Amino acid sequence: MQNNPVLIEVTRGPLVECRHRGVVAVSDANGALVLELGQVHAPVYPRSAIKPLQALPFIESGTADAYGFADRHIALAAASHSGSKEHVAAAQEMLTAAGLEASSLHCGAHLPRDEDEQRALLRGDNKPTNLHHNCSGKHAAMMATAKFLGEPLATYEKTEHPVQQRIRAVLEELSDSVVGADVCGIDGCSVPNWAMPAAKLAQAYARFATGSGLSPVRKAAAERIRAAARAEPSYLAGGNRLDTRALKLFDGAAFIKTGAEGAYAGAFPNAGLGFALKVDDGGSRAAEAIVSMLIEAYVPGARGTLGLKTLRNAQGVAVGVIRPTPLLSVALM
Repeated sequence: MQNNPVLIEVTRGPLVECRHRGVVAVSDANGALVLELGQVHAPVYPRSAIKPLQALPFIESGTADAYGFADRHIALAAASHSGSKEHVAAAQEMLTAAGLEASSLHCGAHLPRDEDEQRALLRGDNKPTNLHHNCSGKHAAMMATAKFLGEPLATYEKTEHPVQQRIRAVLEELSDSVVGADVCGIDGCSVPNWAMPAAKLAQAYARFATGSGLSPVRKAAAERIRAAARAEPSYLAGGNRLDTRALKLFDGAAFIKTGAEGAYAGAFPNAGLGFALKVDDGGSRAAEAIVSMLIEAYVPGARGTLGLKTLRNAQGVAVGVIRPTPLLSVALM
């Protein structure tokens, strides 16, 4: 199999110290590719980059309305949040409204992302709970949907559960493809994660952003998720993280969602385009650099606003740059 091309170089002084290979696809809602680099037709795991699409049945089923969820709860359902006090509180609000317990979430637990919040938690001799997990909003939404529809709660994360099968059907419709057991892995939070080609994931996000070819109910659900994230950008990620920054800077003109292991996906609604990428070595710095370059290419006025391209040491001294290779630079001209 042919290697994916080098897309990002990281320099130190006069030399290139690291190189990151990967795939990038940008597509319209009909599946026409306006950019393809690397093996865009080979399946990759989108990981958490798929969360806004996973949230569609939560809205379509009427669950969010039935339990009175606000924008922050809908944004959290699509989020890889930072485990801040506000995020934990919002996840607990979702569970309380649906009559559920945090101990029932099957995502597991990890420390908050922010170091100050970590220290505050540990100084109080507390342990992180399921609510601190970056996927707790997604899991709360899945459990609430199962509760509202009268489905089993104890197995909501299993591949065969109706919650997960509805998500599978959404992915297939939006990507105009079939996903099955041969491409199904288990995500870090224990729910199924179906691999698909970057080209198809990009098409799915173009349809999510434009509503092209979607039923009125699904189109409205997609619009509601994007509007909730714009209204509450800190609940989609948090702090100074790229997903939140892009929402704040561009007011939805760049809707982006990070995933583990160098995955990223999203859309440029005003351009009618979706994108997906995967960095082969899982490097988040390379994935974020590529996303920033895509934003600069497809969002008018975005050039130079994200500032992700300088490599600094622990004292803040500039020691190198994170830059596109000529191949990526030319492709984005």
